Amino acid sequence: MSVSSYAVEGMTCAHCVASVTTEVGKLSGVTEVSVDLASGQLTVQSEPPVSDEAVAEAVEEAGYQVVAG
Repeated sequence: MSVSSYAVEGMTCAHCVASVTTEVGKLSGVTEVSVDLASGQLTVQSEPPVSDEAVAEAVEEAGYQVVAG
């Protein structure tokens, strides 16, 4: 199992969290998505690992942005 964390910019409410969770959860291999609204932290568990680019594209599809480093 692979676990990756990302900082997401622009989320302000529970609807934001739901949107990101839904889009990232659609990625092939993703088994669990956790979003902490207060910190903007997104954690993705998958098997096999999902590319950072795929996660970033899914977050952008939801209307938000993964913040680099």
